[in-house]
Amino acid sequence: MRRSEVKKTGMSEYLNNGISRSVSQGSIIPPFQNSIIALVCLLLLLGPASSLAQDISISASTGKTSYVVGDYIHYKIEVVHGKSIEVVAPSMTDSLKSVSLLQIEKPVNVQKSGKITTVFEYILSGYDSAFVTIPPIPVKYRVAGDTSAFTITTNPVSFRINLVKVNPSAGIKDVKSPFSIPLNWLWIALWIFVAFILIAAVYYLYRRRRKKQPSVEVPVAPKLLPDEIALNALRKLEAQKLWQKGLIKEYHSTITEIIRKYFEDRFDMPALELTTTETVDLLRKREGTQPILDLTHDFLSNADLVKFAKYLPLDSVNQDMMEQAYEIVNKTILPKAEDQKSELTNVQ
Repeated sequence: MRRSEVKKTGMSEYLNNGISRSVSQGSIIPPFQNSIIALVCLLLLLGPASSLAQDISISASTGKTSYVVGDYIHYKIEVVHGKSIEVVAPSMTDSLKSVSLLQIEKPVNVQKSGKITTVFEYILSGYDSAFVTIPPIPVKYRVAGDTSAFTITTNPVSFRINLVKVNPSAGIKDVKSPFSIPLNWLWIALWIFVAFILIAAVYYLYRRRRKKQPSVEVPVAPKLLPDEIALNALRKLEAQKLWQKGLIKEYHSTITEIIRKYFEDRFDMPALELTTTETVDLLRKREGTQPILDLTHDFLSNADLVKFAKYLPLDSVNQDMMEQAYEIVNKTILPKAEDQKSELTNVQ
């Protein structure tokens, strides 16, 4: 008798063919022997399935049977199986009541003694007192070389969620006062001493390094007097030759700005903001301006004609403007300190 024949032809047909062959050969099989033959064939067919069922086992647990509201409940499903079996992660959403699923951990496979233990862990929590029972969870698995899906179920797991115990007679407790840390004055004094030593060492090294470096004196440019600034500006303008290039208005605007700036620095007056008449009137009130009053009036008036009346002066007028500017500055130069000292000596 062979399993392949049973699988191909079926149990009843296989038995009928056997009986027929026996009758044709002149042998008669008793009825009870037919029952034995059928039982043997059934065991041969169920042999692989029974061996497969013994190759996988499952269990579920939570570790404890009592929790407090808000505690983390670690629910674990452990499947022990052979290497040829692949276990599919179960779904817990529809099987939970009175508890909430907070997190699903990544499955872990542990191999030991030729077996594989697949662990599925779920973190649960309950927010009200209750007696909770997690029903059997179906877990599907497949066998290598077989497209069929098999199912194995866990055992039910029960536990209790309790409320936090409260003593009503104790009353409401006040908020605890801030906790004061006693100061260790010895450590504070030690740290202050160490900080002082470090600062002193850094300062000593800085002073020592500075002494080794040669001191370099940076020359300070002497401050120019108002007449020196004005004369330098006039020389620069003269070298630009603006009116010779046809830039008449720019030439007259620049030269009058130099003289007005000179008046501001020399006589302490806002000449850049005043009209020609206001400038001359204010100069009359300053000491040492008598020699340039008429000259300044003519100088500024000619420039106003060019700037505001679109007057086109002759080349000789442009040249005279430069000469008048030099004359205004040279006639109002402040006496040098050495000249003042010599004059006082001669008087004595």
